[in-house]
Formats: sequence, structure tokens, C-alpha cells
Amino acid sequence: MSTGDPRRPLTRLAWILADEGHESGLAGQLTARGPRSGTFWTLPLGLAFDEAEESSWLLIDDSLAVLDGEGSHGIREPNPATRFHLWIYRARADVHAIGHTHAPAASALAAAAQPLIVAHMDATPLFDDIAFLPAWPGLPTADREGELIAGALGAKHALLLAHHGLLAAGRSVQEAGFLAVFMERMARQQIDAAAVGGAKPIDAGEARRARDFLRIDRIMNLTFDAWARRAERKRRNQR
Repeated sequence: MSTGDPRRPLTRLAWILADEGHESGLAGQLTARGPRSGTFWTLPLGLAFDEAEESSWLLIDDSLAVLDGEGSHGIREPNPATRFHLWIYRARADVHAIGHTHAPAASALAAAAQPLIVAHMDATPLFDDIAFLPAWPGLPTADREGELIAGALGAKHALLLAHHGLLAAGRSVQEAGFLAVFMERMARQQIDAAAVGGAKPIDAGEARRARDFLRIDRIMNLTFDAWARRAERKRRNQR
């Protein structure tokens, strides 16, 4: 379970996903539970992931009203598409952070309405924990889309949405980031594998054993921290 102020890890996650190529204009949102029930942190509308700073995050309630936070570039308005995140939080007490992006490879699978196949060791963290929504419910700015997406996620922590993108719902910001990064990398691998015979699912027993090791908090946190340090170095070097 996530504890403490999530704005620092959320900022690092935004940088990590920008570096991993997840940016897609106004599409995609990162959120985390706030300090009080029914509150959530999110970026202001139109702020790119690589522009995020710890001061940028807005604290909103479940009606998307802004309660706290400076925003950025004169914008203090949340993305209305964040609404569907709220349905997931309502349905899943264990979820403390959500990453939703239109990353290129995941979006290619989504456009082809193809589920992600666990065909490599690096995909095993997703074994039996990724759902697939086969129909696009439309722009997720209304409650009906939120209900459908939350229902499709069910008890899992990852979701590929046909004709849309990816979603990672973590018990922490670190877990959400870990899953989002590997979802996109494994989607790219699946597309590449199509040229040499296609992705072949690995043994379920071995996939489960690998997942149960790779999804422990220590492994996910160490991995996230390494990615965060790389993102921080990149930004220092750009100054």
C-alpha cells in the first residue's frame, strides 16, 4: 500500500514515461490518491509529462474540483479524462496510483484489437494480471466510460484498451510505473516478434513463478528508483 506524499514519485514517473516515449499530446493521465478520502493528485490539462515538477500537481476531488496545488504555465485545471480514474479508485481500495497512456506500441496492439501475450520473461510481471477491453467505449470524459473501464479492469492491475491505450493500476506509484513501462516494452516486442513467427506464450507455471518474484515491492521499487535516477541525470545534463 502506498503511503506519504506521492508528488515526488509521480513527478519521476512522469519523466520516466516521457523518456520511454509514452507522450501523446493531451492523451494520458497520471493520478494518485490524495491525503483525504475522495481526493486525488493529477497534472493540469495540457502539461506534458516531461514538464512535470513536484509543484505542478493538482489535488482534486471526485467532481474534479481543484482543492490545492499551483498548477503550471498558468493552468490550474485538471484533464476531464481523469474522470474515469475516479471510478477505478472507487471500485478498488488497493489501487493508490494509476497511469494511463497512449504509448506507441501498446496503441498499435490496441488499434489491432490484439491482447498482450506473455511471451518473454520481462512480460511475466503481467501474467494473469492484465485484462483486455475489446471495444472502445468512447472518449472517457463521462461516468459511463469510467464504469466500463473499471469493470473491465476487475481485480487485475493492468488493462489494454482496444482502440485506446494502456492502463496500469498500482498499489503504489512505483508499481503503476513498473507495469506501464513493461506493458509498452512488451507490446513493442510482440509487434517485432510478428516478423519472426509471432509471440508464443510461455509456460504458465514458470510465468507465475517469475511474476511472484518480480512483483515483490523490493524489486519494483529498486527498478523504479534506477529509472528515476536516469531521468534525473538526463534533466541535470540538459540544464
